[in-house]
Amino acid sequence: MTLFYAMIMDAIFGEPKWLWSRTSHPVVLMGKLVGWCDQKFNHGSSRKLAGIMACGSLVIGAGALGQIIGAFPDDVIDMFILAIMIAHKSLVQHVKAVANGLRLSLNEGRHTVAMIVSRDTDSMDQSAVARSAIESAAENLSDGVIAPVFWFVIAGLPGLFIYKIVNTADSMIGYMTPQYRDFGWAAARLDDLLNIIPARLTALLLWLPHSKGAWSDIAKDARMHKSPNAGWPEAAMAYALDVALAGPRSYAGTLQDFPYVNPQGKQILGPNDIDRASTLLWQAWAIVLMVALVGGLSPFSWR
Repeated sequence: MTLFYAMIMDAIFGEPKWLWSRTSHPVVLMGKLVGWCDQKFNHGSSRKLAGIMACGSLVIGAGALGQIIGAFPDDVIDMFILAIMIAHKSLVQHVKAVANGLRLSLNEGRHTVAMIVSRDTDSMDQSAVARSAIESAAENLSDGVIAPVFWFVIAGLPGLFIYKIVNTADSMIGYMTPQYRDFGWAAARLDDLLNIIPARLTALLLWLPHSKGAWSDIAKDARMHKSPNAGWPEAAMAYALDVALAGPRSYAGTLQDFPYVNPQGKQILGPNDIDRASTLLWQAWAIVLMVALVGGLSPFSWR
Protein backbone atom coordinates (compact mmCIF):
# COMPACT_ATOMS: atom_id res chain seq x y z
CA MET A 1 0.00 0.00 0.00
CA THR A 2 3.06 2.26 0.04
CA LEU A 3 2.43 3.52 -3.47
CA PHE A 4 -1.26 4.15 -2.81
CA TYR A 5 -0.59 6.24 0.30
CA ALA A 6 2.30 8.10 -1.35
CA MET A 7 0.06 9.16 -4.23
CA ILE A 8 -2.65 10.32 -1.83
CA MET A 9 -0.09 12.25 0.19
CA ASP A 10 1.27 14.00 -2.88
CA ALA A 11 -2.25 14.83 -4.11
CA ILE A 12 -3.08 16.47 -0.77
CA PHE A 13 0.13 18.29 0.09
CA GLY A 14 2.03 18.60 -3.20
CA GLU A 15 5.40 20.26 -2.67
CA PRO A 16 5.02 22.39 0.48
CA LYS A 17 6.89 25.68 0.14
CA TRP A 18 7.48 25.91 3.89
CA LEU A 19 9.59 22.75 3.70
CA TRP A 20 11.57 23.35 0.51
CA SER A 21 12.27 26.96 1.45
CA ARG A 22 14.16 25.64 4.48
CA THR A 23 15.96 22.68 2.98
CA SER A 24 16.96 21.44 -0.47
CA HIS A 25 14.65 19.13 -2.41
CA PRO A 26 16.36 15.78 -3.13
CA VAL A 27 16.15 16.45 -6.89
CA VAL A 28 17.87 19.81 -6.33
CA LEU A 29 20.67 17.97 -4.53
CA MET A 30 20.88 15.54 -7.44
CA GLY A 31 21.13 18.50 -9.79
CA LYS A 32 24.00 19.97 -7.78
CA LEU A 33 25.81 16.64 -7.95
CA VAL A 34 25.34 16.44 -11.72
CA GLY A 35 26.51 20.04 -12.02
CA TRP A 36 29.65 19.22 -10.02
CA CYS A 37 30.39 16.30 -12.36
CA ASP A 38 29.90 18.60 -15.33
CA GLN A 39 32.36 21.18 -14.02
CA LYS A 40 34.88 18.60 -12.86
CA PHE A 41 34.99 16.17 -15.78
CA ASN A 42 33.49 17.79 -18.89
CA HIS A 43 36.76 18.80 -20.52
CA GLY A 44 39.66 17.33 -22.42
CA SER A 45 39.71 14.95 -25.36
CA SER A 46 37.90 12.01 -23.71
CA ARG A 47 34.60 13.66 -22.80
CA LYS A 48 32.49 10.69 -23.86
CA LEU A 49 34.43 8.28 -21.64
CA ALA A 50 34.33 10.82 -18.80
CA GLY A 51 30.57 11.13 -19.24
CA ILE A 52 30.11 7.35 -19.20
CA MET A 53 32.15 7.05 -16.01
CA ALA A 54 30.35 9.98 -14.37
CA CYS A 55 26.94 8.58 -15.27
CA GLY A 56 27.95 5.13 -14.06
CA SER A 57 29.18 6.56 -10.76
CA LEU A 58 25.94 8.49 -10.26
CA VAL A 59 23.90 5.36 -10.93
CA ILE A 60 25.97 3.23 -8.54
CA GLY A 61 25.78 5.90 -5.85
CA ALA A 62 22.02 6.37 -6.23
CA GLY A 63 21.42 2.63 -6.17
CA ALA A 64 23.61 2.19 -3.10
CA LEU A 65 21.78 4.97 -1.26
CA GLY A 66 18.47 3.33 -2.09
CA GLN A 67 19.77 0.01 -0.78
CA ILE A 68 20.97 1.58 2.46
CA ILE A 69 17.67 3.34 3.15
CA GLY A 70 15.72 0.31 1.99
CA ALA A 71 17.60 -1.88 4.47
CA PHE A 72 15.39 -0.33 7.15
CA PRO A 73 11.96 -1.96 6.57
CA ASP A 74 9.87 1.12 7.20
CA ASP A 75 6.98 1.68 4.78
CA VAL A 76 6.40 5.19 6.15
CA ILE A 77 9.89 6.28 5.07
CA ASP A 78 9.34 4.77 1.63
CA MET A 79 5.98 6.53 1.37
CA PHE A 80 7.44 9.94 2.22
CA ILE A 81 10.32 9.54 -0.23
CA LEU A 82 8.07 8.38 -3.05
CA ALA A 83 5.57 11.18 -2.44
CA ILE A 84 8.40 13.70 -2.70
CA MET A 85 9.70 12.18 -5.92
CA ILE A 86 6.49 11.87 -7.96
CA ALA A 87 5.13 15.43 -7.57
CA HIS A 88 1.96 14.99 -9.63
CA LYS A 89 0.10 17.81 -7.92
CA SER A 90 2.98 20.19 -8.64
CA LEU A 91 2.85 19.26 -12.33
CA VAL A 92 -0.87 20.04 -12.53
CA GLN A 93 -0.38 23.32 -10.69
CA HIS A 94 2.34 24.45 -13.11
CA VAL A 95 0.23 23.52 -16.13
CA LYS A 96 -2.91 25.22 -14.82
CA ALA A 97 -0.86 28.33 -14.03
CA VAL A 98 -0.31 28.73 -17.77
CA ALA A 99 -4.07 28.61 -18.40
CA ASN A 100 -4.67 31.16 -15.67
CA GLY A 101 -1.89 33.34 -17.04
CA LEU A 102 -3.39 33.27 -20.52
CA ARG A 103 -6.72 34.37 -19.14
CA LEU A 104 -5.01 37.46 -17.77
CA SER A 105 -2.98 38.31 -20.87
CA LEU A 106 -0.88 36.78 -23.62
CA ASN A 107 2.31 38.15 -22.02
CA GLU A 108 1.43 36.52 -18.70
CA GLY A 109 0.78 33.25 -20.51
CA ARG A 110 4.18 33.48 -22.19
CA HIS A 111 5.82 34.21 -18.84
CA THR A 112 4.26 31.24 -17.07
CA VAL A 113 4.88 28.75 -19.88
CA ALA A 114 8.54 29.82 -19.99
CA MET A 115 8.85 28.29 -16.52
CA ILE A 116 8.09 24.79 -17.80
CA VAL A 117 9.49 24.68 -21.37
CA SER A 118 12.91 25.40 -22.87
CA ARG A 119 11.72 26.76 -26.22
CA ASP A 120 11.56 30.46 -27.10
CA THR A 121 8.35 32.00 -25.76
CA ASP A 122 8.65 35.75 -26.47
CA SER A 123 6.88 35.64 -29.83
CA MET A 124 4.37 32.86 -29.12
CA ASP A 125 0.71 33.42 -29.89
CA GLN A 126 -2.02 32.03 -27.63
CA SER A 127 -2.20 28.69 -29.45
CA ALA A 128 1.56 28.18 -29.24
CA VAL A 129 1.50 28.89 -25.51
CA ALA A 130 -1.35 26.43 -24.99
CA ARG A 131 0.31 23.75 -27.15
CA SER A 132 3.55 24.11 -25.21
CA ALA A 133 1.77 23.72 -21.87
CA ILE A 134 -0.18 20.66 -23.05
CA GLU A 135 2.92 19.01 -24.50
CA SER A 136 4.81 19.67 -21.26
CA ALA A 137 1.91 18.17 -19.30
CA ALA A 138 2.04 14.95 -21.31
CA GLU A 139 5.81 14.56 -21.28
CA ASN A 140 6.20 15.40 -17.60
CA LEU A 141 3.42 13.01 -16.64
CA SER A 142 5.62 10.32 -18.13
CA ASP A 143 9.01 11.52 -16.85
CA GLY A 144 7.94 12.94 -13.51
CA VAL A 145 5.13 10.66 -12.36
CA ILE A 146 4.66 7.39 -14.21
CA ALA A 147 8.35 6.54 -14.66
CA PRO A 148 9.26 7.07 -10.98
CA VAL A 149 6.23 5.01 -9.94
CA PHE A 150 7.15 2.28 -12.43
CA TRP A 151 10.76 1.99 -11.26
CA PHE A 152 9.74 2.07 -7.60
CA VAL A 153 7.36 -0.84 -8.21
CA ILE A 154 10.02 -2.75 -10.16
CA ALA A 155 13.06 -2.12 -7.95
CA GLY A 156 12.06 -0.21 -4.82
CA LEU A 157 14.03 2.79 -3.61
CA PRO A 158 17.18 1.82 -5.58
CA GLY A 159 15.15 1.81 -8.80
CA LEU A 160 13.49 5.11 -7.90
CA PHE A 161 16.78 6.84 -7.04
CA ILE A 162 18.56 5.52 -10.11
CA TYR A 163 15.79 6.72 -12.37
CA LYS A 164 15.66 10.18 -10.79
CA ILE A 165 19.43 10.75 -10.96
CA VAL A 166 19.55 9.64 -14.60
CA ASN A 167 16.53 11.75 -15.55
CA THR A 168 18.02 14.76 -13.74
CA ALA A 169 21.33 14.26 -15.53
CA ASP A 170 19.58 14.01 -18.89
CA SER A 171 17.68 17.24 -18.25
CA MET A 172 20.96 19.04 -17.51
CA ILE A 173 23.58 17.53 -19.83
CA GLY A 174 21.70 15.32 -22.29
CA TYR A 175 21.79 17.78 -25.17
CA MET A 176 23.19 17.53 -28.69
CA THR A 177 25.32 20.65 -28.29
CA PRO A 178 29.10 20.97 -28.64
CA GLN A 179 29.38 21.20 -24.86
CA TYR A 180 27.32 18.10 -24.06
CA ARG A 181 27.17 15.95 -27.19
CA ASP A 182 29.87 13.62 -25.84
CA PHE A 183 29.80 14.16 -22.09
CA GLY A 184 26.00 13.83 -21.85
CA TRP A 185 25.74 10.91 -24.28
CA ALA A 186 25.55 8.20 -21.60
CA ALA A 187 22.96 10.04 -19.50
CA ALA A 188 20.78 10.72 -22.54
CA ARG A 189 20.92 7.14 -23.81
CA LEU A 190 20.30 5.61 -20.38
CA ASP A 191 17.36 7.95 -19.83
CA ASP A 192 15.92 6.82 -23.18
CA LEU A 193 16.28 3.21 -22.07
CA LEU A 194 14.68 3.71 -18.66
CA ASN A 195 11.70 5.54 -20.21
CA ILE A 196 10.84 3.05 -22.96
CA ILE A 197 8.14 1.26 -20.96
CA PRO A 198 6.90 4.21 -18.82
CA ALA A 199 6.38 6.43 -21.87
CA ARG A 200 4.16 3.85 -23.53
CA LEU A 201 2.31 3.16 -20.29
CA THR A 202 1.64 6.89 -19.98
CA ALA A 203 0.25 6.97 -23.51
CA LEU A 204 -2.03 4.08 -22.62
CA LEU A 205 -3.22 5.85 -19.45
CA LEU A 206 -4.06 9.00 -21.40
CA TRP A 207 -5.77 7.09 -24.20
CA LEU A 208 -7.79 4.55 -22.18
CA PRO A 209 -10.43 6.85 -20.59
CA HIS A 210 -11.55 8.12 -24.01
CA SER A 211 -10.01 5.76 -26.60
CA LYS A 212 -10.10 8.55 -29.17
CA GLY A 213 -8.12 7.73 -32.29
CA ALA A 214 -6.72 4.34 -33.14
CA TRP A 215 -3.74 3.14 -31.14
CA SER A 216 -1.95 2.57 -34.44
CA ASP A 217 -2.34 6.28 -35.25
CA ILE A 218 -0.86 7.23 -31.89
CA ALA A 219 2.07 4.90 -32.50
CA LYS A 220 2.61 6.31 -35.99
CA ASP A 221 2.65 9.91 -34.79
CA ALA A 222 4.80 9.05 -31.77
CA ARG A 223 7.54 7.73 -34.03
CA MET A 224 7.80 11.11 -35.80
CA HIS A 225 9.04 12.73 -32.60
CA LYS A 226 12.77 13.42 -32.26
CA SER A 227 12.69 11.55 -28.92
CA PRO A 228 12.09 7.77 -28.91
CA ASN A 229 9.79 8.19 -25.91
CA ALA A 230 8.33 11.71 -25.56
CA GLY A 231 6.20 11.32 -28.67
CA TRP A 232 4.06 8.59 -27.08
CA PRO A 233 2.38 10.57 -24.28
CA GLU A 234 2.28 13.63 -26.52
CA ALA A 235 0.47 11.78 -29.31
CA ALA A 236 -1.95 10.14 -26.87
CA MET A 237 -2.74 13.54 -25.33
CA ALA A 238 -3.28 15.05 -28.77
CA TYR A 239 -5.77 12.37 -29.80
CA ALA A 240 -7.52 12.34 -26.40
CA LEU A 241 -8.12 16.11 -26.64
CA ASP A 242 -8.58 16.07 -30.44
CA VAL A 243 -5.99 18.84 -30.82
CA ALA A 244 -2.89 19.23 -32.96
CA LEU A 245 0.34 19.35 -30.96
CA ALA A 246 4.03 19.84 -31.75
CA GLY A 247 4.61 21.61 -35.07
CA PRO A 248 7.15 24.40 -35.70
CA ARG A 249 8.78 25.99 -32.68
CA SER A 250 11.86 28.09 -31.94
CA TYR A 251 14.87 27.18 -29.82
CA ALA A 252 17.63 29.73 -29.10
CA GLY A 253 16.38 31.93 -31.91
CA THR A 254 16.27 29.16 -34.51
CA LEU A 255 12.91 28.02 -35.91
CA GLN A 256 12.66 24.23 -36.19
CA ASP A 257 10.02 22.77 -38.47
CA PHE A 258 8.71 19.76 -36.54
CA PRO A 259 5.65 17.94 -37.92
CA TYR A 260 2.30 18.26 -36.18
CA VAL A 261 1.01 15.40 -34.07
CA ASN A 262 -2.64 14.64 -34.90
CA PRO A 263 -2.55 17.35 -37.61
CA GLN A 264 -6.29 17.01 -38.29
CA GLY A 265 -7.04 18.06 -34.69
CA LYS A 266 -7.95 21.56 -33.54
CA GLN A 267 -5.05 24.00 -34.01
CA ILE A 268 -6.54 27.15 -32.46
CA LEU A 269 -6.02 26.48 -28.76
CA GLY A 270 -6.57 28.40 -25.55
CA PRO A 271 -6.72 28.13 -21.75
CA ASN A 272 -9.76 25.85 -21.79
CA ASP A 273 -7.75 23.25 -23.71
CA ILE A 274 -5.02 23.42 -21.07
CA ASP A 275 -7.69 22.83 -18.42
CA ARG A 276 -8.88 19.77 -20.34
CA ALA A 277 -5.31 18.46 -20.40
CA SER A 278 -5.08 18.98 -16.63
CA THR A 279 -8.23 16.89 -16.22
CA LEU A 280 -6.60 14.12 -18.25
CA LEU A 281 -3.59 14.23 -15.92
CA TRP A 282 -5.85 13.56 -12.96
CA GLN A 283 -7.70 10.80 -14.82
CA ALA A 284 -4.42 9.03 -15.54
CA TRP A 285 -3.43 9.52 -11.88
CA ALA A 286 -6.74 7.98 -10.76
CA ILE A 287 -6.16 4.88 -12.87
CA VAL A 288 -2.71 4.38 -11.36
CA LEU A 289 -4.15 4.95 -7.88
CA MET A 290 -6.76 2.24 -8.41
CA VAL A 291 -4.11 -0.16 -9.67
CA ALA A 292 -1.97 0.67 -6.63
CA LEU A 293 -4.94 -0.01 -4.32
CA VAL A 294 -5.73 -3.36 -5.94
CA GLY A 295 -2.06 -4.32 -5.91
CA GLY A 296 -1.64 -3.26 -2.31
CA LEU A 297 -4.65 -5.29 -1.18
CA SER A 298 -3.69 -8.39 -3.14
CA PRO A 299 -2.33 -11.40 -1.25
CA PHE A 300 0.87 -11.21 -3.26
CA SER A 301 3.81 -9.01 -2.30
CA TRP A 302 3.30 -5.66 -4.05
CA ARG A 303 4.47 -2.19 -3.14
